[in-house]
Amino acid sequence: MDASKAKESVATAKDKMQKAVEHLETELVSIRAGKANPALFNHVMVDYYGAQTPLPQVASITSPDARTIMIQPWEKSLIHTIEKAIMQANLGFTPQNNGEAVRINIPPLTEERRKDLVKQSRHEGENTRIGLRNARRDAIEQIKKYQKDGLGEDLARDFETEIQKLVDDFNKKVDAVLDKKEKEILAV
Repeated sequence: MDASKAKESVATAKDKMQKAVEHLETELVSIRAGKANPALFNHVMVDYYGAQTPLPQVASITSPDARTIMIQPWEKSLIHTIEKAIMQANLGFTPQNNGEAVRINIPPLTEERRKDLVKQSRHEGENTRIGLRNARRDAIEQIKKYQKDGLGEDLARDFETEIQKLVDDFNKKVDAVLDKKEKEILAV
């Protein structure tokens, strides 16, 4: 049995781990850190002529200053629908409209809310770590199958060590991403 299939298993595991960390970064963007960030509204779904559509696809979302979000719908008739969608998304904001656009003032975070957001970030980090462990488990199971098919014991052990090293490296990346987000949240 040649080692190329085992190498593919390691590469697949690395790819899965990379995607897990990228997903964590995407999820953490939607956790607000006290300043206005248009990405907070990426997951808000608006009823656009009967179809649930992400808010960024029906409006321009900008941040004119650190405490304000301005949502300019492509069609003025959507203003009330957008307001309703923001309220239903339960983001903790009260939208205001002036007939042209929806304005959202971002209140400063309380200490208690900051701690809740840090907990939420850590929860997302733990979900990512679970994904890393699952990728490791799948790859090691695959290597054990190859070992039964004739892959050498030493080679199999080397590949398992390489996979564990990948998990350790990606766990460090998760820690770095979480530390950065935690500092961002706790900064007053």
